[in-house]
Amino acid sequence: MLKKKFETFLRRKKAKTFHAWQIELTTDCPLRCRMCSREGQTVWQHQRMPIENFKKLLPYLADVEAVVLEGWGESLLHPDLTEIVRLVKRAGPRVGFVTSGFGLGRERIRELIEAGIDFMGFSLAGTTPATHDAIRVHSHLPDMLDVIRLVSEEKIRLGSDRPQLHIVYLMLRENIGEVPSLPALAAEIGIEEVILINNCHIATPWQESQRVFTCDGNAEEFENLIRQAQENARAKGIRLKRSALCMAEAAVCSENPLQNLYVSAEGEVAPCVYAHPPLSSPFRRIFCGREYRIEKLSFGNIFREPFPTIWASGDYQDFRARFLRRQQEHRELFLSLLDGPKPKSPGGDLLSPPPEPCRTCHKIIGV
Repeated sequence: MLKKKFETFLRRKKAKTFHAWQIELTTDCPLRCRMCSREGQTVWQHQRMPIENFKKLLPYLADVEAVVLEGWGESLLHPDLTEIVRLVKRAGPRVGFVTSGFGLGRERIRELIEAGIDFMGFSLAGTTPATHDAIRVHSHLPDMLDVIRLVSEEKIRLGSDRPQLHIVYLMLRENIGEVPSLPALAAEIGIEEVILINNCHIATPWQESQRVFTCDGNAEEFENLIRQAQENARAKGIRLKRSALCMAEAAVCSENPLQNLYVSAEGEVAPCVYAHPPLSSPFRRIFCGREYRIEKLSFGNIFREPFPTIWASGDYQDFRARFLRRQQEHRELFLSLLDGPKPKSPGGDLLSPPPEPCRTCHKIIGV
């Protein structure tokens, strides 16, 4: 019996190379959220990925665990979204997206479920209409909650356990006071998971004034609110995940460019969505209170050259090598703690610098 189990273990399917591909279908959005990178910009590049171009990605998806159909726009605006979901499922990965739910009705929900969608997240910015609607301009919280209920009803009617539903709540100073009431709202509308995230891509002074995470010091006032939410979530049987509020350098950021990547609507391959917004280059980024101008990053266009060529390019390999080096240094640092403090590098840093575009991204400080 043990021998058979061991042989089964050895024959276990090899893990896929990529955990997730984030594929942007459109940069258009019906909302004007105050925390969006679109705020304060005079130029926004309106783009939509034709389904003919999307089909060019399909040969590469067999080696991908999950496809997230989102970027800087609202995926529901893409006319071929349902067919794209169906194509991804045929290729093998799990598929889903995060949405405002804008204009999503019962018929389209049914079509998405029948196409095989695996997960849907809904973006909330408050548990009251006054708070949510003021931040996510042109979104109306009661309408959004009705959409979520519709999805739950259609799942039951069709006898499907998919899509898995979750709430994505972006924490700001204007709405973090409502975080403790999130679990009760989630339970009421049939949501099983709540994810609390930070606004990491900051482009305006208002957005900077609204961040709840800190680059120095502590955020105990806000941590108390999150602890209340965690207690309430446990009482309601809701899974709650949260981002950190205090700086702690990450060897590899949560976007994990070693296993994930981003494909923009026009086919540019970048390590993550934050590296290639639909803005003129260089674009403005505020990092820990200081303004920078950042060049957009792309390692190639997947509609003009084969993806293996892009992935194996020298620049892309060098980019990933920096994170691999930091990963190894972090591992060595952890092991060295067993034998005493590790000497600092000549520059005073314990880890090598990340790639240049990542040095002014809040993701690299672990928030």
